[in-house]
Amino acid sequence: MTAVPRTFAHPAGVHNATPPRVVFGPGTSAGLRDEVARLGASRALVVTTPGRTELGDRFASAIGDRCAGLLPEAVSQVPVELVRRGAEKAASRGADCLVAVGGGAATGLAKGIAYESGLPIIAMPTTYSGSEMTGFCGMTADGVKRMRESLAMRPSTVVYDAELSVGLPPAVSASSAMNALAHCVDAISLPSLSPLIAPAAVEGARVVATTLPALLANPGDLVLRSEMLYGAYLSGAALTGGFAMQHAIAHMLGGSYDVEHGVAHAVVLPYVTDHLVRQAPGPLGRIAAALGTDELAGYLWDLAVGAGLPVRLADVGFEPGDEDRAVEIATTADGAPATPDTHDSGRAGNPAPVTPAAVRAILRAAAEGTRPGGAR
Repeated sequence: MTAVPRTFAHPAGVHNATPPRVVFGPGTSAGLRDEVARLGASRALVVTTPGRTELGDRFASAIGDRCAGLLPEAVSQVPVELVRRGAEKAASRGADCLVAVGGGAATGLAKGIAYESGLPIIAMPTTYSGSEMTGFCGMTADGVKRMRESLAMRPSTVVYDAELSVGLPPAVSASSAMNALAHCVDAISLPSLSPLIAPAAVEGARVVATTLPALLANPGDLVLRSEMLYGAYLSGAALTGGFAMQHAIAHMLGGSYDVEHGVAHAVVLPYVTDHLVRQAPGPLGRIAAALGTDELAGYLWDLAVGAGLPVRLADVGFEPGDEDRAVEIATTADGAPATPDTHDSGRAGNPAPVTPAAVRAILRAAAEGTRPGGAR
């Protein structure tokens, strides 16, 4: 057999670049004031959602005289007008650091403010998407969500404390877990994914998918919550390699049709996976093997259904008449070719480019809602 030399090249900059400091373990959030000091900051603005105001207040108090105040205004899909308003408030309060406390909405708003201001971020995630590991952020303007990428948005520090996720509603645990799995599935076959990061996609998918059912059955188990955060950490690292089909469609559903971010990923992931497996069976096969299945798309469908998540577009308010507009948005929102800060979801070398025909086929499969590979 003739040996073929191994060749690869992956992007520099924000791709495959993870936060320089990660602190992991129950109770680690108690050291937040020290983490602010470690950055050399003295005016940290705490960013969270309205529903997490009490938790935000707790950490604002813990930071004490190093706190510039609380910004409890984050919402899903990261509206650009909120980002600009947040950047103005950070400047008016003399903030020299951002602390994101909460799920993807809080992390996203902090990233948006950092994108505008250059302020460093300390992320303290309470859900499982893993977006805190990246310098990517989808921001919504005029009803369209577009991905931005910048090292300024990559957090300087991430603190993973499973105690912060205790009490997270099961539906939120499930949808953010499917979001994490979407990162692994979307990135594993991309040529922009570093070979050093690729194993994170495989192990992240294994940890999240096998832990989720146990967590839903035992929501108070701190060990299981810690494992889910570990899976989120790995899945977020995988996302640094890039994204394509899955995110193009999920971001369209979220930014243009108001589908909650994790649910948007969950409702199309089995059908995107079915498409990707046909185009790149080798890389997706690594995830399937880690999960002990020979039908990855069906496995993910079963996981979503078992978690009580929707697997039909009609169940999230998306109607057949929306298809043409949805296809156009999904295939054009991120631009082609890519600008320096806008990701091209049809990046050269992607084995499954984001084409109108592919997106339309996936949307129709998701509209039907049938388990890929047949009913079980």
